[in-house]
Amino acid sequence: MENIEEFFQDLIIQHKSVDIAEAEFKKLVAEDPGLREIYREWCHSVGNSERNGFRDFCREYIESQESIWDSLNDYDNE
Repeated sequence: MENIEEFFQDLIIQHKSVDIAEAEFKKLVAEDPGLREIYREWCHSVGNSERNGFRDFCREYIESQESIWDSLNDYDNE
């Protein structure tokens, strides 16, 4: 897997719900030791726990998307 963060984004976009995306991710991690290791390494590299890493990524990703829309709306209001 080239970039686990792109994989996270794909899950969020595909499922359109953090809870559903997280449930699917947990299922995939449980089934795939390779994915589990990549996730473990990613969590370590970003300083996050394995328990909260995916959910924290989702929160930050959604906030960044909202920020993009906010800046576009600010531009429209000028």
